[in-house]
Amino acid sequence: MTLDNKPVYTGGCQCGAVRFRIEGALGNASICHCRMCQKAFGSFYAPLVSFDWAAHAWTRGAPAYFQSSNHVRRGFCAACGTPLTYESPSGPALAIGAFDDPGAIAPEIQFGTEAKLAFVDRLAALPTRETMEDAADVGFLADLVSYQHPDHDTDDTDFRKGPAA
Repeated sequence: MTLDNKPVYTGGCQCGAVRFRIEGALGNASICHCRMCQKAFGSFYAPLVSFDWAAHAWTRGAPAYFQSSNHVRRGFCAACGTPLTYESPSGPALAIGAFDDPGAIAPEIQFGTEAKLAFVDRLAALPTRETMEDAADVGFLADLVSYQHPDHDTDDTDFRKGPAA
């Protein structure tokens, strides 16, 4: 919270090259099943939340853009490819998964359901396992080192700490 009790939301891309901050309430949270969103996110659907540009700031870097239609452009990190924004005449939205605390932003409605994949409603019924349950079977998990930016702001600008070249 800010001093005037406005909520604060932060987030960014996977590598940390692009970070954002929003002070104030978010808008509607949704998931979109349309084919364009499926392709833009490389996923079954796109989880998005609308926001007010005036309450938003890019705090590190800025997205690159792809004009996905005559009315919509989509922002993404040029370094790691993380989808970040959906921008249309009705307003902007951010990818919920890009927030530092995505669990705090629950979708309230589904859009584009004409393209909804038939199995999506059954996903919650699938068997589940936590990542480390596979560590014995998938050897690389035991000594995995993540180069993903942490879920909080940092002063570190060397955000792409990959293997030494």
